[in-house]
Amino acid sequence: MKLTKKFLWGGATAANQFEGGYNEGGRGLSINDVHKGGNRNTPRVIHAHIHEGEYYPSHIAVDFYHRYKEDIALLAEMGFKCFRMSISWSRIFPRGDEEKPNEEGLRFYDNVFDELLKYGIEPVVTISHYETPLVLVQEYGSWRNRKMIGFFQNYCQTLFRRYRGKVKYWMTFNEVNCILGNANPYLQAGINFKPGENQIDVKLQASHYMMVASALAVSDCHKIDPDAKIGCMLLYPTTYAATCAPEDQLLAREAMDMTYYFGDVFVRGKYTNVCTAYQEKTGGSFTVEPEDADILAAGTVDYIGFSYYSSRIEGAHVTEYTGGNMMRGGKNPYLNTSEWGWQTDPIGLRMALNNLYDRYQIPLFIVENGLGAVDQVESDGSIIDNYRIDYLAQHIQAFKDAVEIDHVDLMGYTPWGPIDIVSAGTGEMKKRYGFVYVDKDDEGNGTLNRSRKKSFYWYKKVIATNGEDLSNEL
Repeated sequence: MKLTKKFLWGGATAANQFEGGYNEGGRGLSINDVHKGGNRNTPRVIHAHIHEGEYYPSHIAVDFYHRYKEDIALLAEMGFKCFRMSISWSRIFPRGDEEKPNEEGLRFYDNVFDELLKYGIEPVVTISHYETPLVLVQEYGSWRNRKMIGFFQNYCQTLFRRYRGKVKYWMTFNEVNCILGNANPYLQAGINFKPGENQIDVKLQASHYMMVASALAVSDCHKIDPDAKIGCMLLYPTTYAATCAPEDQLLAREAMDMTYYFGDVFVRGKYTNVCTAYQEKTGGSFTVEPEDADILAAGTVDYIGFSYYSSRIEGAHVTEYTGGNMMRGGKNPYLNTSEWGWQTDPIGLRMALNNLYDRYQIPLFIVENGLGAVDQVESDGSIIDNYRIDYLAQHIQAFKDAVEIDHVDLMGYTPWGPIDIVSAGTGEMKKRYGFVYVDKDDEGNGTLNRSRKKSFYWYKKVIATNGEDLSNEL
């Protein structure tokens, strides 16, 4: 079994890290527009409003808003079959609660999709990627409020009607399971906890409303554009037991519950035993309306998109922890780590694919993967990023093994940030993932000019050979 010629090679971005144009075209503010920049040692700060003179990375990001034609031409030069991007909710509904959308915002994405399709690149669109409209947070409490379901449904229906025939692949919420993890749920769901508030109750309630909203979006998409496919998007942290002690095996299993909590509802259309057990273990409670069960059952997804960067360990005696994508975990002595402490584990990707496919038996889509690293621009302008090539080659081989040996149904692969973008976790630019270098620093200085790295030409070769030639030779 080989990758088919229909395999979707591409790359992935998010509007809040890539697009810019935060106050143009009638766009309203999102939660990221008041999220101050930081770095690996200094956390980002959330403000209630924009402070004059402060640097907010999302305001310009890397200016895709004005440079989309140039950027899409670069993607086409690499041979992209698809491009994963997100729509800025507040560009379509500036407040989030309006009945009628912002036409100028809709036209912008018309232009982007038309430009992609001109080159034969399929848009893969995340509907909500860490960019809840700020008004919905400040006036409604964001996803702790059931009214959000209606606002999100109106937003989704608007997108499906407007871009019917242009967008074949949708996903509802990016890395939705992060809301239950160690990360602050502000990024995922626009939630800041109030003094004395029961945090697990809020997380479970918000999760429920988001899953109901996602199910309604799936049902609406199928009705409005029957040819489109719509999936969920999970962060998948492959987790190993620290030892062969049975208690460690159990802890490793339980560490995955917050991922399967969402996967089970999205795919199976109901709260399973895993979900009920998780609710009971956390002691949380939340409100469910009588109609919700039918909504969840009717709105099951067509595929699972997921992010994978690294793995972790869990055990009763784990004492050393390391970084990861929104969820930290135990340090594995058998793995190397990146400059940001993320453990490199290509076999963990193969495990992730097998675990998800064994459990759900629906198509999978790797929609984020990559290595954040500091790139050095040489005196001649070249960037020799062999470390990135090595990382990606190993992970591509791992997913090829999952397809060719394990017979996993995999739709495509979109590594993160094909053009350098702002880091969501730290707000940095120096943590780069791209095949294309963007001249911008952590304080927002730079020309924003684009230049091709060595990995640009390597990935072009990988796509041209459908993943057969992963060598570093060009």
